Amino acid sequence: MSQPLTQIPSCPASLANLLRVAPLGPISLSLTAFSRHIAKQHPGLFRRLGEYSCKRYVLDPTDLPVMLCLDPHNGRPTVRVTRKPCNGAAKISGPLAALLGLVHGAYDGDALFFSRDLLIEGDTGAALALRNAVDDAELDLAQEIAAMSGPFARPLNQVIGMIERRTGVCLTRPEEAAAW
Repeated sequence: MSQPLTQIPSCPASLANLLRVAPLGPISLSLTAFSRHIAKQHPGLFRRLGEYSCKRYVLDPTDLPVMLCLDPHNGRPTVRVTRKPCNGAAKISGPLAALLGLVHGAYDGDALFFSRDLLIEGDTGAALALRNAVDDAELDLAQEIAAMSGPFARPLNQVIGMIERRTGVCLTRPEEAAAW
């Protein structure tokens, strides 16, 4: 169910500090592999982008010192994590918790936009296509990660649940998810 906007948690400072010094190449490769797993499991996600399936999307978690550049490449996505600004057809900025909450349906995208917790720049048609594609896919990122982890799925789900409870960041899809 949709959470009140005043309760968007901040990203843990330890994660932000780690990302200031961590090598971004391995993180980019991992996120690319993860996004390709999602593309295989949810092929409609990238088809739904239609004419925007070859556009770059910039996701800017404003409480982290990095940006994510997502290139859908017609269903063979790549993700590049960078500390420098990158260009794309659309840029979506907001706290990490809000961005993850949108993916999981925990926050209402319109409410985040009108409260200025979420900023959209560039081609709003591209941003809307991405929003609709992600919404239709009903993604649960924790479930997707667990599916990739084989025998470690159960303990990983327990760790994800603990992190979610301690930080308040929505890492799973709520049972009664609200539409963006």
